[in-house]
Amino acid sequence: MMKVKELAEHLNTTADTVRYYARLGLIHPMKADNGYKYFSNADIARLQFILNARSLGFSVLDINGILKEADSGRTACPLVRDLIQKKLEETERQFQEMLKLREKMSSALASWNNM
Repeated sequence: MMKVKELAEHLNTTADTVRYYARLGLIHPMKADNGYKYFSNADIARLQFILNARSLGFSVLDINGILKEADSGRTACPLVRDLIQKKLEETERQFQEMLKLREKMSSALASWNNM
């Protein structure tokens, strides 16, 4: 069991981040008589998953859907696969746009250098 600050330090995040996901109901702290909130090993693993998913670009809505699938006893793999496919397509589109922008910038710089 860990308190908010301990969990934040353990996962290299902030206490505000831990509280945020608790407020959203994505992790479920137990409240002790002393007012402290404690997180179980399951909450720790769940928050680690949330942080990893966020680092891959998943939205809170995406993560909520994945966790609901898992909590219902169904496999979330098809949903995760679809979400990753969409993220990959979006990332590729953005990458191609950035390549075009880089080319425009290089051309503009080259034309200014030739003046």
